[in-house]
Amino acid sequence: MAEPLSLYVHWPFCAAKCPYCDFNSHTADSIQHDRWRKAFLSGLERYRNEIGERPVSTIFFGGGTPSLMAPDTVGAIIEKTNDLFGLSDDIEVTLEANPGTVDAARFHDFHAAGVNRLSLGVQSFDDGALRFLGRIHSAEESRVAIERAQAVFPRVSFDLIYALPGQDESGWRRELTSALAFSPEHISVYQLTVEHGTAFYNDRVPEADEDLGERLYAVTQDVLSEAGLPAYEISNHAQPNAACRHNLSIWRGGDYIGLGPGAHGRLNANGATMATHEIPKPDGWLSAMEESGDARVRAERLSPLERAEELLLLGLRLNEGVERTRFHAACGVELDAVIDAQARKFLIEDGLIEDEGQRLAATARGRLLLNPLIARLLCGLPDGFLD
Repeated sequence: MAEPLSLYVHWPFCAAKCPYCDFNSHTADSIQHDRWRKAFLSGLERYRNEIGERPVSTIFFGGGTPSLMAPDTVGAIIEKTNDLFGLSDDIEVTLEANPGTVDAARFHDFHAAGVNRLSLGVQSFDDGALRFLGRIHSAEESRVAIERAQAVFPRVSFDLIYALPGQDESGWRRELTSALAFSPEHISVYQLTVEHGTAFYNDRVPEADEDLGERLYAVTQDVLSEAGLPAYEISNHAQPNAACRHNLSIWRGGDYIGLGPGAHGRLNANGATMATHEIPKPDGWLSAMEESGDARVRAERLSPLERAEELLLLGLRLNEGVERTRFHAACGVELDAVIDAQARKFLIEDGLIEDEGQRLAATARGRLLLNPLIARLLCGLPDGFLD
């Protein structure tokens, strides 16, 4: 039987562009939902013709703000996926939502369409912080949205951002306490970063210094672990068996279709991994889909080494780390053939990674230094590189 497949659908539109956001998101005066629905369905047919029938185990509607999609479009994509590929019995279907773009009736419509997991972009329970972040919702709207979502969907997650200018440990602890009042099964927690090209970058908004960022990260681990939501990935915390299965599959090297403006995909074909990337601009993507049924700007095979390095970067984000057998199956390369033996020895002695035979994992301290740690593993850089 073919290995299960995941599907990522990118909806590129937002009601407003947040000043910290560097995602492929856009505002639009009007959206022709019928055209977009037909384009998404056409894309699914193209992928089915190329890769054949494979059961889909997870679907993720990301963006942008997918809660701005017509529920009929969401339902049509899920139904078409089932017709073309088949859905696993325990299918996980996640949709991202902005608390300012949904109401109780719309939640019910999305659930009726087949969504069984909602991810809310709360970001903060403080109105001042929300204004700073350019969010269109208030703290009270977030609270109402969470309660309504939990009454409709069997699984609900929400996002928070920390290390905002002026935020200290006690303030962040209060924020986490507010979040835990909803007894969440899953929380994603991200440190504010000022990315090139964003409004925050142009306005020279300062990031938290490294020491404060580490202290706030430590508060996050302590508070959420004590509440029964330990981290399973650098930025994601969940109760037992409540992790996002879609993201876990990708981080572990599973195949996924990326459909929509700017979407990336990874598909295994004839023993090699095909990397796909679709046209980022919404108008260009839609036009290409209507003209030829194919909006990809990239569809090329990754070398085994390229895929191996990618999987190391993804896998070490996880608390479970990289499992050697799964790694080899995903890229055809042994893990120990990719990493530098001397660097591995040094990082173990320095308490930054653990190697338990079948599993290589970064420690809690190592995950704070993940990018340089991986560079060291891959390149065998000299001692002192991580100091």
